[in-house]
Amino acid sequence: MADVAENTFLTDVKTLRERAKKAIEKGALTPAYQGNVQTAIDLLQTVVATELVCVLRYTMHSISVEGITSESVAAEFATHAKEERAHMMWAAARIDQLGGVPNLSPEGLATRSASEYGNGGNLVEMVRQNLVAERLVIEHYRELIRYFADHDPTTRIMLEKILAEEEEHATDMHDLLVAHEGRPFLES
Repeated sequence: MADVAENTFLTDVKTLRERAKKAIEKGALTPAYQGNVQTAIDLLQTVVATELVCVLRYTMHSISVEGITSESVAAEFATHAKEERAHMMWAAARIDQLGGVPNLSPEGLATRSASEYGNGGNLVEMVRQNLVAERLVIEHYRELIRYFADHDPTTRIMLEKILAEEEEHATDMHDLLVAHEGRPFLES
């Protein structure tokens, strides 16, 4: 009985080995990939652009924020910029795995991004802009996660990891807004 199970397993491994030897130029992309590769790359390009815009916005805000608590807020913005850059790199690496080339060109960046750059302002306006941007990104990534759900688990898992960090960023921005505006800040 153990021999039958063992032989079945070995046969399956042999089949997997043969499949793995075919089309090795495609790297991690195997015949078992169930998604549309070009659509996946196109959607991931929006993630790259969105994260890059967020890096730029958080970086600019970390440099230009002023006020009594600006030093700690600037540090928070700088940390978020660093984390957004990591997200961009993960999405760019996934595009590369799928056989695409990440689009990091500044030309058309704003039109490829789900998020907006913003226009600065005072500390509270910057925090609001970042909170709105994080909320928009959260919704966009939730939609992408639903799209990739079953046919591209690697991309889905990556996006879920990014989403968790984006939700933390939104919470951070919300907490900063409450600290500076009080609880009923939404009424203004």
